[in-house]
Amino acid sequence: MKVLFVCLGNICRSPTAEGVLRQRLQAAGLGERVQVDSAGTGDWHVGKAPDQRTRLAAQRRGYDLAPLRARQVAVEDFQRFDLILAMDHSNLKHLQALRPGVAAAELDLFLRRYQLALDEVPDPYYGGDDGFEQVLDLIEQASDALLNEIRGRL
Repeated sequence: MKVLFVCLGNICRSPTAEGVLRQRLQAAGLGERVQVDSAGTGDWHVGKAPDQRTRLAAQRRGYDLAPLRARQVAVEDFQRFDLILAMDHSNLKHLQALRPGVAAAELDLFLRRYQLALDEVPDPYYGGDDGFEQVLDLIEQASDALLNEIRGRL
């Protein structure tokens, strides 16, 4: 199975989701069976590491995001991935417009899919440190639900 997380610049929310799910998969013994990636709808940060505040918040919880590099989502991703999960409505709308007529990937909002209290992961980029902690809280909860879905599919 192949999962792609998508946010705006691929330096805060989607790399956090990638790192959290990768660790959850490894702990569950599924790391070799599931491919996880992240991308942004914009191209401003292509090739850059996740935002330093994102990396520090993740590191405090035991996630290493340092090796990740931002990339922009591509039309080919709709054939390469089974599940593409957007962090918010704006990025979902962008993905829906980019999606080719024949696409293998399921497309959804990450939080809405797992019926959490919020349906969007808020963008912490212009806020304080507490925003990065909130992003991690939401992503950890949704990743646990996603892990259960993956187990059911495999």
